[in-house]
Amino acid sequence: MTQQASATDPAPGRRPELVPNPRAEAARIAAVRRYDILDTPPDGAFDRVAAMAARLFDVPVATVTIVDTDRIWFKAAHGLEGVKEIGRDPGLCGSAILRDDALVIPDTLHDPVAANNPLVAGEMGVRFYAAAPIITPDGHRLGTVNVLDTKPRSITEDDTATLADLAAIVLDEMELRLSALRALRNEQERREVERAAREQVEKDKAAIAAFASTLQRTLLPPALPVVPGLELACHYHTASVHDVGGDFYDVFPVDGSRWAFFLGDVCGKGPEAATVTALARHTLRVAAQIDPDPVTVLRTLNSVLLTDVTAGSRFCTALFGLLSPQEGGGFTVTVATGGHPPAYHVRPDDSGAVWVKAVRPKGGMLVGAFPQASFAQATFLLAPGEGLFLYTDGLTEARTTQGAMLGEDGLTGFLHQRTGPLTATALVEDAVTLLASVPDGVGDDVALLALSVSVSDPETAPDAGVAGVAATAHTTAAPEHFGQE
Repeated sequence: MTQQASATDPAPGRRPELVPNPRAEAARIAAVRRYDILDTPPDGAFDRVAAMAARLFDVPVATVTIVDTDRIWFKAAHGLEGVKEIGRDPGLCGSAILRDDALVIPDTLHDPVAANNPLVAGEMGVRFYAAAPIITPDGHRLGTVNVLDTKPRSITEDDTATLADLAAIVLDEMELRLSALRALRNEQERREVERAAREQVEKDKAAIAAFASTLQRTLLPPALPVVPGLELACHYHTASVHDVGGDFYDVFPVDGSRWAFFLGDVCGKGPEAATVTALARHTLRVAAQIDPDPVTVLRTLNSVLLTDVTAGSRFCTALFGLLSPQEGGGFTVTVATGGHPPAYHVRPDDSGAVWVKAVRPKGGMLVGAFPQASFAQATFLLAPGEGLFLYTDGLTEARTTQGAMLGEDGLTGFLHQRTGPLTATALVEDAVTLLASVPDGVGDDVALLALSVSVSDPETAPDAGVAGVAATAHTTAAPEHFGQE
């Protein structure tokens, strides 16, 4: 459902003032109440978005607001200390939530609707304003992510898209918070109706597992995208149904033809690790939209983890890669590492075995551990028929029937001895079979991500990157668990 509004007739050359539809406004307010966020204490996740917006746009003030019936309430306000809320006057946030797109006012004094707003006419003297609405999955605009300056300025379409991405991140945090609140309330209701101690314990365990699974799903992409000319596959195995793991991965576009991918592992488990996992995943996505250079992206993540108070002393390992399609098939792959185990580049050789090469750029340090951490990258061609296999260390730390850890040598041997096709799906399915064969179960979470270039007839195949080249995505989005608890 979208917020409907009607426009009053403006003078020639002036922005029309939108008036909310009463029925749609009532439904929007109900959505605001549903998230139960008004007048809640400060939250580092939202403060982080406001600070990131101020830094990205180089403005003194950035805010995350929720629009109530008669007020604009600030969930986060970077550079606007001491202000908790203002009246719902027209011109800024009150107008932004009535639009289908971002609201950009290059000079508020030349805008008849914004000119009388207290932030413009008052002591602060706002001259530039831009906002993207925070839109729920069912189309309600809860509030806005805003950037403000005391001097007129303009922004590009890419800047507007970045602002919209920040608003989407805010919604992700609100959905995560709502999911946790609902799980907690369900847990409390179950506690009230249960009487038998044994049944209570069993229900508690089930509730915790369900909560961990729900929270884990919010930290992983629900499905992998379709990338022309590329097959993708992934799998997530959790060592315990009661803990939220710190492994993460994603594949997403960065421009019209290039794609980015990453896989990483946060130190530790539980809610604290989940907070850092969410921070890392969102930061990598946003940073890649600004500059997709893999080393630059890891440097940005390193800086964010070191400066964000919610991250504490936690760090992570990560691999971040950039895919560029090549004419005639295949992709140029640039991979940067931050203390992560190597990826494996595989292709069939003339003997019928598999050629395996560890992609291990020298010098990549842990992410979020050292202010002056250095990161390294390597570039190579992923040709048709070849694959790239990424994993977290839960796989190599699994113990074989002889009691020894599989290790990198064991994984290299496993890949080298494969006889099946080197498709992403086959690589992941074989690794899942390997995990299931571990006699004592896997002691740590395992995330798997594989990429393979489709093989086609070069005489008939279109150029790589053109829509129509077959691609598949094999995804186990829900965390999977082997063994007994």
